[in-house]
Amino acid sequence: MPRPLVATIHSAALRHNLSVAQNAAPQSRVWAIVKANAYGHGLARGLRAFAQADGLGLIEVDAALQLRDMGWTKPVLLLEGFFDESDLPELAMRDIQFAVHCSEQIDMLAKAALPSTVHVHLKMNSGMNRLGFVAEKLQDAYQRLKAIPQVRQITLMTHFANADDRENAHMPLAEQVRRFHSATQGLAGERSLANSAAVLSHPDVAADWVRPGIMLYGATPGGKTAAEFGLQAAMTLNSEIIGMQTIKPGDAIGYGSRFVAEKVMTIGVVACGYADGYPRHAPAGTPVMVDGIRTRIVGRVSMDMLNVDLTDVPGAHVGSKVELWGKHVPIDEVANAAGTIGYELMCAVAPRVAVVED
Repeated sequence: MPRPLVATIHSAALRHNLSVAQNAAPQSRVWAIVKANAYGHGLARGLRAFAQADGLGLIEVDAALQLRDMGWTKPVLLLEGFFDESDLPELAMRDIQFAVHCSEQIDMLAKAALPSTVHVHLKMNSGMNRLGFVAEKLQDAYQRLKAIPQVRQITLMTHFANADDRENAHMPLAEQVRRFHSATQGLAGERSLANSAAVLSHPDVAADWVRPGIMLYGATPGGKTAAEFGLQAAMTLNSEIIGMQTIKPGDAIGYGSRFVAEKVMTIGVVACGYADGYPRHAPAGTPVMVDGIRTRIVGRVSMDMLNVDLTDVPGAHVGSKVELWGKHVPIDEVANAAGTIGYELMCAVAPRVAVVED
C-alpha cells in the first residue's frame, strides 16, 4: 500500500476561481497564470480547468511549447520573455507571445531570422524595480520595437508591487498607475496591468487584460482571506495518523526537544514532512485537522513526519484522516503560521507526493 500522503486537486474550484476573476473584471480579457507547473497543480490540469480563459501565461519556454503540444490554441504569453535568440524562431512558429523588458532582448529580436511575425508585450518598470524599462526609456524601446518588421503587435504592461496594500507609503498602487499612464500616453496598443490583488481589490485599474495568478488556486493575494474574496481551495493535502504516543508533563517531542509537555498529552505522528514540501519552520500551533477536528502541530517538523496534538480529538487512532491544508484548513493559515505565503507551499509540494484530481 502506498504512503497515505495525497494532494488532491479540485478542478471545480479552479474553474470557480477563474469565474471570480472574470466577474471582477468583466470588461477585460483574462490571462490565467500557470507558471511553476500551474502553482504546483499541474500544467495539464491548469489547461483543462482554465479552458474558458482568454490566454495562459507562464515563464517557462518549454512549458509554453507543451501547452501548444497539449492542444491549447488560444494565446500563450511568456511573462519574462525569451532568454536566448535561439528561442525566437520556434516561439514565432508556435505563435507564443512574450514580454520584452530590456534592450538586450530588443537587440536579439531585431537581428533574428523569424518564420513569422510576433506579438510582444513591452514591460514598464513603474516602481517594482524588477524587470522592465523605466519611464524615461519606454518611448525609445517602443519605437525600436515598432521599427522591427517581424513585430506585428505591441501590448503595454507593468506589474504592481503593492496591489494588496493601497496605502503603502513607499510605492503606492496609485503612483504606479500614474507612472504607467503618463509614460504610455499616446502609444498605441492594448494594456495589461492587474495581478490577482488588483483584480480583487482595485477593479478601477483593470485594463484590456488582467493577469490573475494565486487567486485562481484558492489562496489570498492579500487584503482579505480567500473565503472573503469568494475563492475556493484548489488543493487539499491529506495524510493519516501512522503512530501515537502518550507523554507526561516534562516530556519533549522531536528533534531539538523544542516542545515540552505541560500536561499529559496524546500525540499523533502524521506521514508528512519537509521532504514532502511541508515547511520545516512551521512552529507549534500551526493548524491541522484530524478526523474533522481542528488541532495543531507540536514539535519540530521532520523530513518524513510531523507530530500533532490529539489530546482533544476523541477517538483518534492510527489511520485517522488528517488535512494539512485545503478545504477546511486554509493554506494561507498554514503559511502565515510558518512565516511564509501560500504560493510557496503550493509550489513546494514534492514529486514523491501522490497527486490525484477530483
